[in-house]
Amino acid sequence: MSEELQPVYKECKESMKAAVDHLNSELSKVRAGRANPAMLEGVKMDYYGTLTPLNQVANINTPDARTLSIQPWEKGMLAEIEKAIINSNLGLNPQNNGEMVMISLPPLTEERRKQLVKTCRAEGENCKVSIRNVRKEAMDALKKLKSDGMPEDMIKGAEEEVQKYTNEYSKKVDDLLDAKEKDILTV
Repeated sequence: MSEELQPVYKECKESMKAAVDHLNSELSKVRAGRANPAMLEGVKMDYYGTLTPLNQVANINTPDARTLSIQPWEKGMLAEIEKAIINSNLGLNPQNNGEMVMISLPPLTEERRKQLVKTCRAEGENCKVSIRNVRKEAMDALKKLKSDGMPEDMIKGAEEEVQKYTNEYSKKVDDLLDAKEKDILTV
């Protein structure tokens, strides 16, 4: 394997892995009927004038499959936490009991489950587009190396390797989507 090809392979693999990692984090935010602290990951609240992620001012737990409990480190933050959850447009209804904020998740309707699967599929397609864009950039880099005088058989082998990465990461996307779809549709 040529040293000129190493940076192309490395960049290609890292970018494809980053796309799959991003998809994984986006899918973890999709509610599949079970409570998960990751659902509140994007929620930021006003903490003494600074927008702060919720998980940096409170413990977020799941006492059971349909309930999230948020225990703030300062009781004075209960109202702010409640406000942040309501303003986050997650469709969650927080209940403040004076000690902590509780969120009960209603069971998902079949229609809502199908809608969530569609959303996940769209995220997966965006991820695959990113992977294909990385492949295109790698192929362009290989064409440049070819025009700079690299032997054609080395370029051909490198193109096959890049396609192998593309197939591998596309399969990972499909596997993630299948697992998430199964999770969402399981009642």
